[in-house]
Amino acid sequence: MKIDKAEVIVTSPDRNFVTLKLTTDDGVTGLGDATLNGRELACVAYLDEHVVPLLIGRDPANIEDTWQFLYRGGYWRRGPVTMASIAAVDMALWDIKGKVAGMPVYQLLGGASRHGLMAYGHASGKETPELFDSIRSHQERGYRSIRVQTGVPGLESIYGIASNHGLPGNEGVRYDHEPAQRGALPMQEDWDTRAYLRHVPGVFEAVRAEFGPELPLLHDAHHRMTPLEAARLGKSLEPYDLVWLEDCTPAENQEALRLVRRHTTTPLAIGEVFNAAWDFQTLITEQLIDYVRAASTHFGGITPLKKLADFAAMYQIKTGFHGPTDISPVGFAAQLHVGMAIHNYGLQEYMEHGEKTNRVFRQSMRFTDGYLHPGQKPGLGVDLDVDEAGKYPYATAYLPYNRLADGTMHDW
Repeated sequence: MKIDKAEVIVTSPDRNFVTLKLTTDDGVTGLGDATLNGRELACVAYLDEHVVPLLIGRDPANIEDTWQFLYRGGYWRRGPVTMASIAAVDMALWDIKGKVAGMPVYQLLGGASRHGLMAYGHASGKETPELFDSIRSHQERGYRSIRVQTGVPGLESIYGIASNHGLPGNEGVRYDHEPAQRGALPMQEDWDTRAYLRHVPGVFEAVRAEFGPELPLLHDAHHRMTPLEAARLGKSLEPYDLVWLEDCTPAENQEALRLVRRHTTTPLAIGEVFNAAWDFQTLITEQLIDYVRAASTHFGGITPLKKLADFAAMYQIKTGFHGPTDISPVGFAAQLHVGMAIHNYGLQEYMEHGEKTNRVFRQSMRFTDGYLHPGQKPGLGVDLDVDEAGKYPYATAYLPYNRLADGTMHDW
């Protein structure tokens, strides 16, 4: 069996997605996700111009060798464009292998280690009443674990608040499903770390008073603090028993987490912007984090994600794979299969895709009573409706950016 055809398909139902479709000479197809939020066309060019020509005629069964060929053979390694493109190939090959075997991919990774994957949803509000309503809404939809994001007095628009205003033409639209706002230019948001540090502990105190001690809560600091500020936040949140504090400080400087770890026992989760296992090496071997947040799409696919989970397991670190809507249903399914098979599964982020996206990507995945399952369909369990995808051409979209009150650029 050989790869006979490779197509890069761009569609924008609720947001932009880049999908690689591989077809073998006997007609078996596989799908992979190469979506890079706000930089999608870079991955399209990387695939079309540099990767696809290398795939035709290759044996799709040799997944590990193909991954190493694309990673080591390019010489210039890593980075989100390269790794998302490799991820698309890797997922598509696993999809093909599962279809040929007549099994869902998780069976090929060792079989099920659990009956389902506990998921957490995203609740947010600019003020407490709106936040409480959002938490209740998520509970009614079946979520058993909930991430809490809050507005900060004096700040007009910050990360994670679904009711933030959008760009002209998008005013009043909750952006749970579209953090990359469509438009010619990115949207500016504002930030004040001291105001945030003063405000957030009181919000969690109010949430615990309203919803009790049993509800698992999470919070995303989104890389915006120095190590000392992050340590202060983690310490102040200890009474509220978080599952994790996510991305408390930019983790490019892995040694920074040593300071945070010395000052707080709040569990830490990091890694959604990481592209390779080496980005986690110090964090794992020194046990500076509790959850790895890598995403299959930005991490090179199923092959390295499974290896990362096995590496983390040696240090009693669990997974908390990144699962926003800027990962397509294909990429999301890929990491669900990994989560089903590994022993050290922790929690899966789940943001529900919109109706248009679900018409383009037909999925066997199900979400029932707080748990996700990738389904029993052979392969990844996702089919792409090419005709439906063609109804939604690419639309320019950017993630927001942050400035401080004096105009200085700050981490978003």
